[in-house]
Amino acid sequence: MKEVIETFQIHNRINLYLLQAIDEDHLADMASSKGRTVGKQWAHIHNVRLLWLKAAAPELLATLSKFEETTVITKALLAEALEQSGKAMESLFEKAATAGKIKGFKPHPTAFLGYLISHESHHRGQILLSLKQNGHLVDKKIQFGIWEWGVR
Repeated sequence: MKEVIETFQIHNRINLYLLQAIDEDHLADMASSKGRTVGKQWAHIHNVRLLWLKAAAPELLATLSKFEETTVITKALLAEALEQSGKAMESLFEKAATAGKIKGFKPHPTAFLGYLISHESHHRGQILLSLKQNGHLVDKKIQFGIWEWGVR
């Protein structure tokens, strides 16, 4: 399970790496096809983590707060939330090492890791597209950097 937790940690650091590269003003960007703003995409990632924690290990929610529709979203608030929910997800994987499963998810904890990375990466792609469509293309160094798992 050590490798599963380390993989999730790398993934979460990549999320934070991309978030830090986005200008605060660009959190309001939205894709031309509508949907969530960039800031609300990040908030959704955090909120989905909380949904899984509520189902699988509600005791890990004690210090975590959901982003509400009325929450004023800032980079600092997003970064703190993603770090905190990331730590809680790590704890969930640690519990899974003993239990051999994630409550409410099949087939096994490694598949849950794949699910989380797939879901969050989908939203990272939507974030990058929204920024691009609004003329706020992320620097090439960052675009390539999100693929450098060996150094993140």
